[in-house]
Amino acid sequence: MKIFLCGGTGFVGGHLRKALLEREHTIRLLVHRKRESFEAGVEQAEGDVTRPETLAAAVAGCDATINLVGIIREFPARGITFEKLHVEAMKNVVEAARGAGIRRHLQMSALGTRPDATSLYHRTKYRGEEHVRASGLDWTIFRPSLIFGPRDAFVNMLAGYIRSYPAVPVIGDGRYRLQPISADDVARCFAMALEMPETAGQTYELCGPDRLTYNELLDTIGRLLGKSRVVKIPNPLGIMKAVVPLLQGFSFFPITMDQIAMLVEENICDGRWQETFRFAPERFEAGIAKYLRP
Repeated sequence: MKIFLCGGTGFVGGHLRKALLEREHTIRLLVHRKRESFEAGVEQAEGDVTRPETLAAAVAGCDATINLVGIIREFPARGITFEKLHVEAMKNVVEAARGAGIRRHLQMSALGTRPDATSLYHRTKYRGEEHVRASGLDWTIFRPSLIFGPRDAFVNMLAGYIRSYPAVPVIGDGRYRLQPISADDVARCFAMALEMPETAGQTYELCGPDRLTYNELLDTIGRLLGKSRVVKIPNPLGIMKAVVPLLQGFSFFPITMDQIAMLVEENICDGRWQETFRFAPERFEAGIAKYLRP
């Protein structure tokens, strides 16, 4: 199959390109500007998911569309908003697929997405999903938990703190739970779904086998970095709610209230996706040990 891939130049996109090529698919990769060549079997198409007029020619001749586009933080002054990237862009991709007569569409969403979510991130993800569900396409939606891999932002950021400072700040009590899944496993589910008609019309919550508190996650990273102990400094939520709104508009500030809301509400699932895809996901510690070094 020829796959039209949006958001395929990022962290998860690199893993998905590899998974698709291994299954002998070809890829038409949406890029803002053509650049150095990607892997053999990857064709570049210039366009922008926020500009629907650029998508019609880019998607023509493809057999399926995959949309990975998403952001974790808004910068409204630069035109980077959840509404634009999670809702409008998702609608544009779906409409381009319909216009080209493409039936199959796979969509990246996020674990915790729901209409009444506390975070704007999750609420806009849900509104984008609604466009997919109403499209009339043979869609599949994936909602992964925290994704880890060599180029991830979250684990590598925490590792940097642990390496560089004698103590690590923790939002609240650190007892909220996460269930990370590897980027390779997420990519594998996407690639497999293209060959599984039974996944059409389904939404899958993707999580790994390890359910860890935030404190346990820090300890696991610290252990792999050769630290006998990770010293943690709790930051009460009340103080964070007073300070963060004043600073989150500045790009140098590392966190927003939306991110705090998502973190402390937990990010776990029941793992039922394995009943469909039938493989055992990678363990968190074994996975990050491949790329974290003391």
